[in-house]
Amino acid sequence: MVYDLLAHSSAATAQFSELCNAMYERELKVIASEEYSCVQQVQGKLKSLPYYIKRTADSMLAAESPLLLDLQNASWSMKQAKQLPSKEQTITDIQNWYQINTLVLGLVVPVLVTSKTSRKIIVDCIDKIDTENSRFRTNYCGWFNVLNETMHQDANLTLLKPTKKVFVAACSGHQWQGMNKTQPLTLSLRELLLSCQINWRNLRVPTPLNVSVF
Repeated sequence: MVYDLLAHSSAATAQFSELCNAMYERELKVIASEEYSCVQQVQGKLKSLPYYIKRTADSMLAAESPLLLDLQNASWSMKQAKQLPSKEQTITDIQNWYQINTLVLGLVVPVLVTSKTSRKIIVDCIDKIDTENSRFRTNYCGWFNVLNETMHQDANLTLLKPTKKVFVAACSGHQWQGMNKTQPLTLSLRELLLSCQINWRNLRVPTPLNVSVF
């Protein structure tokens, strides 16, 4: 099925094929390791996989990104900073950015995720805006209220101001343990697709991909 898809695709260049193969190998391992309540869930994921992998590979090759594209691993890479770039942001900076700028659906935003062992920045996107209550919902993390100092009910999730340094760390899978850098993480297919939606020239508006985020 994989090779048939690539052979008949008009975009089946060597780079496109390499990206697709890397993503197929990775995603099939993820699917095989997960638990499912019924066979229909597995069938649904396998059925949608060719579409999303093809769209992600197309988007990564077409993206105007400052990041280095690693074809073999289907990932973005860039030199990791010694410290989290979010240290440069205060709560007031973050709140002001989201209150001053006009938010739009599909806008990619960075979120700091803190666990007991590490800290990382992930990319998420706005899928609902409640201007009356100064809040918005993201596709993965849920609701953020920019008037509250905590902004999210989960203390481990911290909304960040979109900056190039922050997005570089998020899209490259950078993570830190304490004050030290550690091995970069591999982004999910969803995160890779969102990384292509970042408008690096104007972080206030998204780059349209004409594809829904799953």
